[in-house]
Amino acid sequence: MTAPLAFITGASSGIGQALAARYAALGWRVALVARRAERLREWVHAQGWPADQWAVYAADVRDEAAMQAAAQACLAQQGLPDVVVANAGISIGIDLSLAEDLPVLRDLLDTNVIGVAATFQPFIAPMKTRGRGTLVGVASVASVRGLPGHAGYCAAKGAVVQLCETLRGELQAHGVRVVTLAPGYIDTPLTRENDYPMPFLMAPDVFAAKAVDAIAAGVRWRVIPWQMGVVAAVLKWMPRRLFDRLVGGQQHRKKRRRPAAGQ
Repeated sequence: MTAPLAFITGASSGIGQALAARYAALGWRVALVARRAERLREWVHAQGWPADQWAVYAADVRDEAAMQAAAQACLAQQGLPDVVVANAGISIGIDLSLAEDLPVLRDLLDTNVIGVAATFQPFIAPMKTRGRGTLVGVASVASVRGLPGHAGYCAAKGAVVQLCETLRGELQAHGVRVVTLAPGYIDTPLTRENDYPMPFLMAPDVFAAKAVDAIAAGVRWRVIPWQMGVVAAVLKWMPRRLFDRLVGGQQHRKKRRRPAAGQ
């Protein structure tokens, strides 16, 4: 119980799983949340971690009651986390001219935005009382500008950025840090179905190492890899007229089935 504790959602694959492995390798205890709890337990057992280093909690971040239960179980069994990573998310292309895509938009917002809030909420008051802790929201480079075919994902990740920024202002006086991570293209199940070029594609373990360092440093905002940070900065400050001209010829991309949560 003396080792620090990281609470990570979407831990059954992709970024979440890589973060869990990185923290465990550094000697941290981990509290891992996923919808596919049995699959996650099988993976953890295969790592050979000591039984007192980890716990798995079954919950869908869209289910607020389930997230409350997972958080309370973590507090009772493992204690108050030092780092809470709201990582679980989905990416699905949508076409807002289609009525049937409105429920898809709701699913994107419920998972990627409400899921972040539901992950953070149970730990905010205890961290304020303790006077320290770090909340980490996993956003995306796609939060910087709206991209054709990805209205839901861009809107959701933009909301994550603003949610984290708001919390940072509210919590800094209480000693609680809020870190926003913006991954570029990371080689995960979420990106492998992409049918377009993915510049600066990064392996999950490489991303996790850089992300954990950024979290430890308490950075406010970090794009990983840095090359995508340059791209994000250019896009962010590009005049709207020029940006519209750049993306205006793009067509709605083919929608994909809902991938597994866990970016």
